[in-house]
Amino acid sequence: MQYFYIEPNVAGGLGNHTVLDTSVHPPIVTKLHYEVEGWFGDVLVTTFPCYLVTEETQRALHKMGFSGATFAEVEVTTSEEFHEGQPGQELPPFVWLKVNGEAGRDDFGIAADYRLVISQRILDLLDSLGIPFAVVEPYEQ
Repeated sequence: MQYFYIEPNVAGGLGNHTVLDTSVHPPIVTKLHYEVEGWFGDVLVTTFPCYLVTEETQRALHKMGFSGATFAEVEVTTSEEFHEGQPGQELPPFVWLKVNGEAGRDDFGIAADYRLVISQRILDLLDSLGIPFAVVEPYEQ
């Protein structure tokens, strides 16, 4: 199986309600609040060290079966910049994708340099659902 680094679109950042431990690297997030500043359709978005997927993507992942991640609730809000730059834009519901797998073995993993690594079958699924702004390159173990 082939694996790939994926750098998802950064659609926003950590919101004020995020709870995290910054005494370690990467920080450990226990409650995620994601504030969207601009969203252009990607079903996978990020802000270090967290990833979000749309609920549609979550359902598709469950249907196919996958390894290396779980899901959790996330509070998603939109910034003033979002409302000014994309008036009337509706966001789909998102969930927190908590990656805990091994890069190059599981479908989702975090590499030694803290980048997200996904399997070919996950890349194919995400491509079919829409990741127009993600940067993808081969992962070499």
